[in-house]
Amino acid sequence: MTTTSSKSQTTTSSEPQTTSSESRTGSEPHVYAVVMAGGQGTRFWPLSRGLKPKQLLPLGGGDESLLRATVRRVADLVPPERVLIVTGTGLRDAVLAELPELPPENVLAEPTGRNTAPCVGWAAATVARRDPAGVLAVLAADHFIRDEAEYLAVVRRAVHVAAGGELVTVGIPPTRPETGYGYLELGDALSEGVFRARRFVEKPDRTRAEEFLIAGNFLWNSGMFFFRADVVLAAIERFLPQLAHGLAEYDVAAKRGEETAAVARSYASLPSISIDTGVMERAEQVAVVPGDFGWSDVGSWTTAYELASKDDAGNAVPHDAVTVDCERNYVFAPHGKVVALVGVTDLVVVDTADALLVMPRERAQDVRAVVDALRARGSLDKL
Repeated sequence: MTTTSSKSQTTTSSEPQTTSSESRTGSEPHVYAVVMAGGQGTRFWPLSRGLKPKQLLPLGGGDESLLRATVRRVADLVPPERVLIVTGTGLRDAVLAELPELPPENVLAEPTGRNTAPCVGWAAATVARRDPAGVLAVLAADHFIRDEAEYLAVVRRAVHVAAGGELVTVGIPPTRPETGYGYLELGDALSEGVFRARRFVEKPDRTRAEEFLIAGNFLWNSGMFFFRADVVLAAIERFLPQLAHGLAEYDVAAKRGEETAAVARSYASLPSISIDTGVMERAEQVAVVPGDFGWSDVGSWTTAYELASKDDAGNAVPHDAVTVDCERNYVFAPHGKVVALVGVTDLVVVDTADALLVMPRERAQDVRAVVDALRARGSLDKL
């Protein structure tokens, strides 16, 4: 990792004020939640569709959408007027319907997806115009959190470290040799519960993932980031000058009341790169706050099965389903439709009004192949 600009290197080596600040309730005036909600969730087809992707679905084991749960979990820290949702233009109305308490101007609608660095940069520029002291808590809209009290405590700690000038990420203690996540290697402790990131590691193969698990100083990269708006904008200016130039144009346009038109005109020309690769992995001074709060990125129907309530045979099925000699199956079906399973194990069955998916649970990652096949044959009405 290389250093950020001098403006973004302002750090605090003292212990964050966890005793007085993190334990209190109520929002903090300069904290803004930025929720990235632009994904299409193709691995949850056929329930997840273009106009209602997975973040708008109740895939966390209850009736609440993943997006609403994300906003609710930080409500004690961030009121609705300081929650920004970055999503696609086609999803703007659906997001506002899901979160009617948000001011409409707090939904930043991307005309095209350009990965997370432009998403975060645009949100940071927006916050900086509103509040020069603003601190961003960048969260994904599709995560599940089991221990919400511990999660909020970790978020508060990360916010306070970020307020001192650090680029901060949250790392999750691994529970298995996962090859689908990026990792962080921990360096020296900066204070209680805060460490320097020694390096970021891309998704490893199985052997390396097992080595990381045994080593004990590697964490999963959760994709949650915390920084002052000015700090991350300075880092973008250094590492991603093309993006910084585009954001500067939006600032000028915003002063004339023309930001929406400027975004529509030039957003597609911004570099398509993640905030991880573009900024965090290049920065020398990155802080890590470990968090063990029952995190899942809800990445496939297998995850949905793991989070769902199950019967004594391990089946996660509607309450009126009929199962005969069945084990460890997951079924999603419309209310009122009776589903019967006989003599099958480890299946995923997802029934919607116009599509039916049946597959072994171990093949859950292959749903994208179905989406690709439908797109290739022109069945866009099914996507």
